[in-house]
Amino acid sequence: MVRIARERIADLFALAERESERPDSHLADRYVQLARRVGTRYNARLPAEYRELYCRGCSAYWVEGRTVRTRLRGGRRIRTCLACGRARRVPLGRGRAGASPPEGFTTGAPREQGVLVGPVSEEDDDTTEDDGSEEA
Repeated sequence: MVRIARERIADLFALAERESERPDSHLADRYVQLARRVGTRYNARLPAEYRELYCRGCSAYWVEGRTVRTRLRGGRRIRTCLACGRARRVPLGRGRAGASPPEGFTTGAPREQGVLVGPVSEEDDDTTEDDGSEEA
């Protein structure tokens, strides 16, 4: 029974993906709702790749830019559903929530510490030697 339920869930998410390409994607949301109900009834967990594709609050199928807004902030990916406003925060690092951010990720440290990378103009550079002459 669980195997059949998982196949049905996969089919429903495939239908939701196909319907999401249309301008009015209410059927995609309905397919996600049905897939969640099948999983609940037969005690079959949704696979991890499907859990990232919908809102847990309103069962809306997420299409980037149209039904969900994604932001990266503070070492987390924050996805906000544009239908109900619910936000899902997921750590960017591998493993559990206490993992360190990925390499090259800056956390907003001050520029004096040399963490931020980017072009620095000579006006901002404090390492130039002051020869005592004043410019007019």
